[in-house]
Amino acid sequence: MILTDREIKIYIKRKLIVVDPEPEEIAYQSTAVDLRLDPIISVFKKPRLVSGVRQITQVDPADPDFKADKVIQELTENEKIDLNNGYPLEPEKLILGWTKEFVDLKQSRIAARVEGKSSLARLGLSIHLTAPTIHAGFQGRIRLEIVNHGHYPIILRADMRICQLIFETTLGTPDKDYEGQFFRQEPPVAGSAD
Repeated sequence: MILTDREIKIYIKRKLIVVDPEPEEIAYQSTAVDLRLDPIISVFKKPRLVSGVRQITQVDPADPDFKADKVIQELTENEKIDLNNGYPLEPEKLILGWTKEFVDLKQSRIAARVEGKSSLARLGLSIHLTAPTIHAGFQGRIRLEIVNHGHYPIILRADMRICQLIFETTLGTPDKDYEGQFFRQEPPVAGSAD
């Protein structure tokens, strides 16, 4: 069952859902709450030669030693979105972002979906590729896979309402809470290797 804006506010007030900082009234839709873009983004580097050897040219997720975060760290550089000019996301370009808000779904009967905003989608902007599920027990900021599928650059700005979170109650209680590789993950600092 999807929570309405009224129920989302009640759940937040009762601390059954934590969204920090707490959303302003303008962020609520009838069955969702908007989340904002954190100023730190991860931009993919172009492969280059280092001492005559090309950096990573392919990724094998089936490799037993594959760790998504480690690969992403090697393939991206962290940037801070320019306060005045924003970040122009070129067509067909993928970057990784974060929500500014920390989300805590510690109550194991609540899960959520992160979805794009239709006003941005109509320009070609998507904020997740195939990963909308925020599992029961999740705690952290939400990692976004941001792609411009349109024909024109789209200016991204820190604090812009970039996505919406739709909360759902589960039919039962899961045997275990979310413990995946993105548990309690925090955005890195611009220019850092993390």
